Amino acid sequence: MLKTKAYAAQNPKSKLAPFTIQRREPGARDVLIKILYCGVCHSDIHQARDEWGQASFPMVPGHEIVGKVIRTGSKVKRFRAGESVGVGCFVDSCRKCPSCQEGLEQYCESHISFTYNCTEQDQKTPTYGGYSSQITVDEKYVLKISNKLPLAKAAPLLCAGVTTYSPLKHFKVAKGQSVGVVGLGGLGHMAVKFAAAMGAEVTVFSTSPSKQKDARRLGARHFVNTKTLKDSAPLQDQFDLILDSVSAPHDINFYLNFLKREGTLVLVGAPEKPYALEPFSLIRKRRKMAGSLIGGIRETQEMLDFCARKKITAEVEVVPVQKVNEAYERTIKGDVHYRFVLDLQTIGS
Repeated sequence: MLKTKAYAAQNPKSKLAPFTIQRREPGARDVLIKILYCGVCHSDIHQARDEWGQASFPMVPGHEIVGKVIRTGSKVKRFRAGESVGVGCFVDSCRKCPSCQEGLEQYCESHISFTYNCTEQDQKTPTYGGYSSQITVDEKYVLKISNKLPLAKAAPLLCAGVTTYSPLKHFKVAKGQSVGVVGLGGLGHMAVKFAAAMGAEVTVFSTSPSKQKDARRLGARHFVNTKTLKDSAPLQDQFDLILDSVSAPHDINFYLNFLKREGTLVLVGAPEKPYALEPFSLIRKRRKMAGSLIGGIRETQEMLDFCARKKITAEVEVVPVQKVNEAYERTIKGDVHYRFVLDLQTIGS
């Protein structure tokens, strides 16, 4: 076993602090990765504080992992030492169910091994995330990262990136379409970049007027301040797709009415309480409401390659791992543009 430095929460009330975990020695098909950067996802906070329930402690969060290959197992063909790689929201799955066979491992119907707060395929060995110095992962669940992408700015692509890329691709967003993005945070800012790169005309809906300049810089053509919007009639029936990235309570019917006939509203944010849905918001125009969960390995690699071609990265603030608790508090307050990334090269200092 490999003794590994990490930052962990010991219980839902504790701050993250230095902790030592054990990683497995690389097997024949494993890749040992030196973690250089790890993004801070809001779901890390939810889980470290057991806000979604079923949390297991001690917990080492982190599923936006980038680094360099240290060494590989004897049967590994796709990677070699020194290469830039990434690990996303899961590190294994059953590989046998229909979803896994179709490259949609995120919807594994048996047992998906999430990168942390979960178990390996034996359903006994706990998984620990990217707030650590190294990780051992089966090569099938490791992703190649182009040298064209700065690693710190690439880290959030492993969750925030693919979470927004996947529904845009699935619902075939293309040039000439009108796309709305609700919320301009860690997820929303990536949705704007992707939709604009796909040729869509993008409108950002936000309660923060200070974000208007950023929205346009990121690729949005229009900005709507929903706090001061008095007449929404001009927005009715205008959008082919709206991607809702907001996790705070809000009126979903307000946005459903902006969709064209047969338009789709996709949820990637998850408020704590259920929505109050007005059925006629859907019925009148045969509109659709859908959800989307991250992406499979194949699609995540596709997204990373798309980012390399289009020069798309996340907007990040890099901080030493010792400031992780401060980063959590600032994230909750919305005081980040637009994603914190932990520098794991500082973990030994």
